[in-house]
Amino acid sequence: MDTVAMDSTLMSLMWDLPGAVSVRHRIDPHSQVLTRTVSDMSGVLEREEIQLEHACVSCALREDILPTLERLGRDKRWSTILAGLPTSTEAGQLAHALGTHSRLARHLKLSGVLAAVGTTDVVRDLLSDDLLRERDVHTNPDDDRGVGEVACAQIESADLVVFDADPGAEATDLVRALARPTVPVIIGADQLDAGTIITQRHQNTITNAWCSPELGTELPALRGGKAWRLALCSARAFHPDRLLEQIERLGTGPYRSRGSFWVPTRPGDMLEWSGAGGQLSIGSYSPWGRRTPVTRLIFTGLGTLPGELGDAFEDILLTPAEALLDRRRWDVAEDGLEPWLGDIRDVA
Repeated sequence: MDTVAMDSTLMSLMWDLPGAVSVRHRIDPHSQVLTRTVSDMSGVLEREEIQLEHACVSCALREDILPTLERLGRDKRWSTILAGLPTSTEAGQLAHALGTHSRLARHLKLSGVLAAVGTTDVVRDLLSDDLLRERDVHTNPDDDRGVGEVACAQIESADLVVFDADPGAEATDLVRALARPTVPVIIGADQLDAGTIITQRHQNTITNAWCSPELGTELPALRGGKAWRLALCSARAFHPDRLLEQIERLGTGPYRSRGSFWVPTRPGDMLEWSGAGGQLSIGSYSPWGRRTPVTRLIFTGLGTLPGELGDAFEDILLTPAEALLDRRRWDVAEDGLEPWLGDIRDVA
């Protein structure tokens, strides 16, 4: 989220890797222009502006980011590419493309995903209800995401997190609680071991296990004493009416929340829950298939753990008696969740 932290990290890595080239992309959400800057130790090699059909990450990847990375990968002048993605962009789409596209795989290996964190106001970035557009770091005119949701997801998907300076114990503990358990959290870009980073390889399966709404990774004990984590799980579904009426009890606090849930009106659909700082997104993720439906949410925050979260979770779930009712009771044309989940008949 911090362009200064990103640029200083890229510069530090380039100094430590003599055979490196840096490619930095920026999206102007107002003009819908993607700017590409390529540089190495000799200076700026190229700077070009590309008019996007839509100022979004998918268009930027397709129209310039991936073609540029492939072109630089074919060039024998450099052994390492440092790719700085547009601010407020997650690396998941790029990692997926590099891991599944056979032509790209012949020239490019993704060593690691780094999250560069500025220390101006880390806790506010992660746990406030600010919107990207309020900070002018959105990627397109229709981008209504929250700063916290995006910043938390960037940390959760990283193989390494680096602060540009010491942010203090609270921010450090919070970032460590959000990051994958084995991910190093480093203070200062000058402390990065660039040689070790480029000899490793990004593992999509490990990242996906931690970031997926299924929450398939074991949660170890937290380090430090400033952050808290609460995991809530039930085989029962959320009651669709009570979810609509009481969703603020779970989704509007100064904490990160994520996971999966289901509702009896859409029993075959795994639904995703993702929020931070009071901004909450819910949507369809995938069919359950042969998996047993489960409602599982993880909450992460600072200070005192809110005591009402467990009660709110239990109140929104189907009661044990409701869970035993005939499934035909839930065979309805509408359940009130259409604005977020689409039409029931489209899901079935």
